[in-house]
Amino acid sequence: MTHINDLGGLFLYLISRMPRRRNMEMQCSDARDESYDRTTIWLHWATVGLIAVLWVIGQTADWVPRGPFRTGAWSVHVVLGFITGFVLLTRVAWRAHFGRDLPPIDTGALHAVAKATHYLLYGLLATVVLLGLIDASYRGFNLFGVWSVPQFGMSDAATRRSINEWHELAANLTALVALAHAAAALVHQYVWRDHLLERMMP
Repeated sequence: MTHINDLGGLFLYLISRMPRRRNMEMQCSDARDESYDRTTIWLHWATVGLIAVLWVIGQTADWVPRGPFRTGAWSVHVVLGFITGFVLLTRVAWRAHFGRDLPPIDTGALHAVAKATHYLLYGLLATVVLLGLIDASYRGFNLFGVWSVPQFGMSDAATRRSINEWHELAANLTALVALAHAAAALVHQYVWRDHLLERMMP
């Protein structure tokens, strides 16, 4: 009789737990369903791709022998820099006026760090683009041997070198912060399992 009562109690306990489990599954499903709008997502991944390609070209273009191929590599770098500036401005305007605003995953100090990282990335990227455009303009850079960027200043070698060094420093800092941002997103997705990455998946 005691054994039957124990089984009955276990059955009632399992039944009482089922609604709670369904609620948890629904909450997880709701979290997965939350995502940014399509334009925000594509602007985000376009920015990621542009940062990666620009950084790689910046590190390797001088390995190419002098001549039209090196000029072509740097020309692609400059053109992509212009495109990145346009994408960044579009992204900021879209996020401010049209983009979907989702509740933060983190709270407290982690939320503050995440927000500061986003602002830092925007600031660094804007600095990189601006310094790159100044660099190209100060040199009067010739794009693909067809068109020269309007030049300002006397193209002094020391000044040109200084502008380029600041541009490189800002680019390397942007890459480091972007990698830290990506690592944090992976921790959210695969360690804490809060489906953060799914918000930005196309």
